[in-house]
Amino acid sequence: MKTKNDHIKIRTERLNLYYGDKHALKDVGMEIYANRITALIGPSGCGKSTFLKTLNRMNDLVSGVRMNGSVYLDERDIYAPQVDVTKLRRRVGMVFQQPNPFPMSIYDNVAYGPRIHGTKDKSKLDEIVTDSLRRAAIWEEVEDRLDQSAFGLSGGQQQRLCIARALAVQPEVILMDEPTSALDPVSTFRTEELMKTLRTNYTVVVVTHNMQQAARVSDDTAFFLNGELVESGRTKELFTYPRDGRTRDYITGKFG
Repeated sequence: MKTKNDHIKIRTERLNLYYGDKHALKDVGMEIYANRITALIGPSGCGKSTFLKTLNRMNDLVSGVRMNGSVYLDERDIYAPQVDVTKLRRRVGMVFQQPNPFPMSIYDNVAYGPRIHGTKDKSKLDEIVTDSLRRAAIWEEVEDRLDQSAFGLSGGQQQRLCIARALAVQPEVILMDEPTSALDPVSTFRTEELMKTLRTNYTVVVVTHNMQQAARVSDDTAFFLNGELVESGRTKELFTYPRDGRTRDYITGKFG
């Protein structure tokens, strides 16, 4: 019997992307399931972050980019001409490698997105801010200093604040581009535990250079190499019984 975890949230078909003459993604076809964590692994420059950015059209902001193929969110092509990119990025949020809080208070960082989308009522904003900070597992650390600058937080706290900011606009998908690479081990652990919690309500796609992290937190894993999707599947199966020799060589440390 199928469960909600069998629902395909995002699907790509024959996805190709070029940076000028560089063919960065090559015929990538992949399925990403709802309410699961999908890890994208592979050596530096293999296309995993580029692929991640195609999922909410962040590559639109890069000059010289050309793309063909399709990316479907709930079976609707996000590159169709009529798609409102602002609304798309509300549904598919992004958390970057380096924490990037805005130069404003903790409260205003989280309230920024809802305000942009038209929420003005103070009590409603209070509710959104509190709920988002709770979901991001940082509320108890900041509840008594919401009016203070976000720059006063530690690196790990800033990253969880950025996750709260992404959650505040009620996304369906959260994209994370190496979200723990700049964090200490304790902050990394907290962020990983948070990711596991988030999959209850969100679809999470995370780029990681850390294969141990992929094994710890993800339900599914996709291995990229030279712009190609070599293979993808359930994390335990991919790490234990890789179908492709290149995957086996990468996860056993023979290259990368």
